[in-house]
Amino acid sequence: MSLALDIFTVVMVVAGLFFFYAGSIGMLRFPTVESRLHALTKADNLSVGFIALGVMPQMAEATDALKLLLAWALILFSSAAASQLIAIAARRNRRRDP
Repeated sequence: MSLALDIFTVVMVVAGLFFFYAGSIGMLRFPTVESRLHALTKADNLSVGFIALGVMPQMAEATDALKLLLAWALILFSSAAASQLIAIAARRNRRRDP
């Protein structure tokens, strides 16, 4: 059973790293602030979820897995709030430009 959990962990972490990479490429390549934010927040939230899901079976206690879920939830909420603030600031700066 341990080998199956290890394989599951590796697959999930690699999937998470792929989405981190894809989000970073999207942030660098997309033309507007809004499209960059969309690519980055979607990919980063998904990648953190994959990594947390992959690491959970390796935890010694259930409370440690719950801490990972709590950290993931905090990341989801904070990235959503930060991206909203960045989008609002970008929209305000665009209005001031001639």
